[in-house]
Amino acid sequence: MIKGAGFQWVREDLFWAVTEKHKGVYDFSRYDGLLKALDVQHIHAIFILDYGNPLYADPGDKQPFISRVGTEEFREAFAAWAAAAVSHFAGRGCIWEMWNEPNYKLFWAPTPDVSQYIALASAADTAIHRAAPEEPIMGPASSTIAFDFIERCCAAGLLQDWAAVSVHPYRQTDPATVIADYARLRDIIAKYAPPGRTIPIVCSEWGYSTGWKGIDEAKQAAYLRGIFKVNIAAGIPITIWYDWRDDALKPDSPENHFGLVRRQYYPGRDPVFDAKPAYAAAKATAEEIAVGER
Repeated sequence: MIKGAGFQWVREDLFWAVTEKHKGVYDFSRYDGLLKALDVQHIHAIFILDYGNPLYADPGDKQPFISRVGTEEFREAFAAWAAAAVSHFAGRGCIWEMWNEPNYKLFWAPTPDVSQYIALASAADTAIHRAAPEEPIMGPASSTIAFDFIERCCAAGLLQDWAAVSVHPYRQTDPATVIADYARLRDIIAKYAPPGRTIPIVCSEWGYSTGWKGIDEAKQAAYLRGIFKVNIAAGIPITIWYDWRDDALKPDSPENHFGLVRRQYYPGRDPVFDAKPAYAAAKATAEEIAVGER
């Protein structure tokens, strides 16, 4: 169904805690299966190198397990794991994203700290480029277009290692309102970009929930079309819609209703999910883009 809607990329967490359960021992088999399935459909992966690991956290710490993120031990362990992950999948056409929304307290608890993020990203970027220099890295996958956070990252030199700057331009207004934000962000990137390099913006997450006031399924579908058309016009090379499938059936939770398809899975049926109007909008938009490219 993902391929049928015209998508060429998917974005997925590559969890540190899932793939290193014993110090220094890495098991990426769960993701081998995912990438094999994507290869069959000619879909590429953006893998998010993310969250902490209870092996390197204080007892009782919970997701995102970053109670020791400011320590050298944590940074070195994360960097070694990230380099191992990227090396394992090198040459498979993946893009590697450094964490998810580190400026948001849900993913950098209890308080986001750009200095800590920069130190962690720098260590991991260096290790990755030493192990697999041709593999593209991007960041910071900021919640909204967090100009101050992103500028701190750029000023610290992270653009030396990043192939793109990734953002999540969420808003509850028309997608076209992002145009001025992209222009401001481009000015920041240009200020710090290494000489001779033009660094693109990637929209690695953006969607509209039908749990938000004033956004029904028809509006969600219209906004999906708007996102892709605006981003193409703005020269954004990759756009990831958040998300594929409704997270749960709770009607009063906006987080559960960003999906293109409904939650219920029907094994053995074709299609295995019930599509929402946004799915049809995605398919139609992809067909229009393909016609335009021809």
